[in-house]
Amino acid sequence: MNINLPDKRYYKIGEVAKAFNVNASLIRFWDKEFDVIKPKKNNKGNRMFTPDDIKNIQMIYHLVKEKGFTLDGAKNKLKSNPEKIKDDHSIISRLEAIKGELIKIKNQL
Repeated sequence: MNINLPDKRYYKIGEVAKAFNVNASLIRFWDKEFDVIKPKKNNKGNRMFTPDDIKNIQMIYHLVKEKGFTLDGAKNKLKSNPEKIKDDHSIISRLEAIKGELIKIKNQL
């Protein structure tokens, strides 16, 4: 999944939810369920997600929404071999970007 977020230090939960096309409540739920997501909270208690959090949410989204893992299965997968998942996810992201560029070139022809 290709995420279109501006290059910032922190993202609000609404921005993250909109980028992933999910409800903010799902992002809050994943924040509570997965230890790899550690957003900072401002004085009001609003979650502020870092780019690292976004990458972790992308991995969780990939496992749960695209691969069909259960939450427990995704947790176990993230704990068992997190580096392999990060590598696999980065490869998939690059391939999706290449695919998008190729489709754009095809449409121009």
